[in-house]
Amino acid sequence: MDYAAPFHTDNLQRRIVIGVADMAVSNLPAELLITYSLGSCIAVIIFDPVSRVGGMLHYMLPESSIDPEKARKNPCMFADTGITHLFKSSYQLGAKKENIVVKTVGGAQMLDPNGIFNIGKRNYLAMRKILWKNNVPVAAEHVGGEINRTVRLEMDTGRVVLKVGSDGEIEI
Repeated sequence: MDYAAPFHTDNLQRRIVIGVADMAVSNLPAELLITYSLGSCIAVIIFDPVSRVGGMLHYMLPESSIDPEKARKNPCMFADTGITHLFKSSYQLGAKKENIVVKTVGGAQMLDPNGIFNIGKRNYLAMRKILWKNNVPVAAEHVGGEINRTVRLEMDTGRVVLKVGSDGEIEI
């Protein structure tokens, strides 16, 4: 994780940058969790408005079974191991499953114009299946297409703000 000044925010928050195959959780209102340039990867953003605990996962592949050794070293690389790690880490800070609001971003079809690998779609389907099996609804999503996205979670408000391609920002 990198620490730097926030972008496009009016308040002074410490920005925590979540890289590819990375994750962060927080209960500090002065923090902002952000990940850049989501293509076929998926960001799973969670926030418990009661405990004020939130987190973000940026995973790149759907199933850890393709490389169990990598999954052991870095569970955040894969949907199945990363999502579990995200939720368990938020519980350690006081989040409760029944309060968590889930939002997802990414899953674009990048660098695969003929859809041969469909990594973005496979990442999305893996995430939806995991959440469905665990009875966790998705409150909002901005997925698919052929565009990259940047997304941030503002810990003081729980707002999830998205920048799509060269367009402006939208809240989801």
